[in-house]
Amino acid sequence: MKIAFYVLSAGLSVALLGSCVSNKKFKESQSALSVMRQLNGELKEDLKNVKNRLQLMEEANASAANQLDEKDKALTENQETLASQQLKLKQLQDLIDSQQKKTEALRQQMANALGNFTSDQLSVFTKNGKVYVSLSEKLLFPSGSAVVNDEGKEALEKVAEALNQNRDINVNIEGHTDSIPIRIKFEDNWALSTARSTAIVRLLTNTYQLDPTRITASGRSQYEPVADNSVPEGRAKNRRTEIVLAPKLDQLMQLIGDVETK
Repeated sequence: MKIAFYVLSAGLSVALLGSCVSNKKFKESQSALSVMRQLNGELKEDLKNVKNRLQLMEEANASAANQLDEKDKALTENQETLASQQLKLKQLQDLIDSQQKKTEALRQQMANALGNFTSDQLSVFTKNGKVYVSLSEKLLFPSGSAVVNDEGKEALEKVAEALNQNRDINVNIEGHTDSIPIRIKFEDNWALSTARSTAIVRLLTNTYQLDPTRITASGRSQYEPVADNSVPEGRAKNRRTEIVLAPKLDQLMQLIGDVETK
């Protein structure tokens, strides 16, 4: 009887001991599972954050790439614009050089055509890109008159012959006087200077067949002297008619406009 009791007691003890061990392991496993779940949640949150950061980085890279493409495009356009401007400037410089050569050739042609006249009768020179043929009063007109004399007609005929060979030249006839007021026939020096320039224009166009669309008559009176009006020698130099020859600049002005609008 006692033996049976002991055996039963021992069995119950083993069973209880086994139950305690199983409960402990279960709790430990549950605790471990909870920790794993928590770690898994944290890992998922970290992964989500990493993905978000990666997306932000990709968006930033894409934006930077777009900006770089735009800058490359703008740089290419600027380079093309600069190349175009440089070409226009070269064309402009070439045209200016060509105009200067034409102006010098015209000056030389006029000097050769009028070579038989003396320096006190006329002079040929360039100023501000134009050719000036300056004819003295004594070569062209009697004192106080606007009627061209024979020697003046001879000079003007040679000028017209040269101009008819250069049809891309604009012509301005400028009359000039000294500062002594005119007293006979003309109202004042304005009237005299203008009458002399128009007389020359009529001669060049009507007699020597110069195209009238190329020519302009103007009078400057006493207000553009080249010498001192207080002495006779200076006044004689101021009494003159200047034929101002200017190359047509249509092409040059077009090129300048193209450069400025770029």
